[in-house]
Amino acid sequence: MSASRPRSSASGPAAAEVVIANRHPRLRFAPAQVQRLFEILENERAAITGSRPPSAGGELSIVFLTDRALARLHAEYLDDPSTTDVITFPGEPLVGTAGEICVSADTAAAYARAHGRDFSTELTLYLVHGWLHLAGYDDLQPVRKRAMRRAEGRGLRALTRAGAIPRFTLRRPRKTAT
Repeated sequence: MSASRPRSSASGPAAAEVVIANRHPRLRFAPAQVQRLFEILENERAAITGSRPPSAGGELSIVFLTDRALARLHAEYLDDPSTTDVITFPGEPLVGTAGEICVSADTAAAYARAHGRDFSTELTLYLVHGWLHLAGYDDLQPVRKRAMRRAEGRGLRALTRAGAIPRFTLRRPRKTAT
């Protein structure tokens, strides 16, 4: 497991402190790239979300998990033991948290493989999706789901224009001796 806290950058301070925890044993990435992703989303918030208010600030926690670990959270907090791609927990501004976004690297890899998509872009989409939930979007009703999908597209385009899609890789599982 690794956790990373942001450092100052030439692009200026982040709107929220982003704490990154990689709890996936095979996932590799540069935490600074994930930090930059969220800085750009915050800087482009008005263009991505329209009239949604800025984030309340505070610590934003990002956790990369295996399918099994995210399924346990899904069961514990949402009464559904199935695997999922993203779970977002709202923040508590009074205690200084902006929220938590938990994503499954396994689900992103499987979906990317099955649909001929780039793994890094798929996992980035999950981060954008979680960030949009924290910005007030939901995808439970068809009309709101369409609005969220459009906002996801705007977010991914903003990140692509900025060259800010992080490079994620999954190492192959080790073969066990038989």
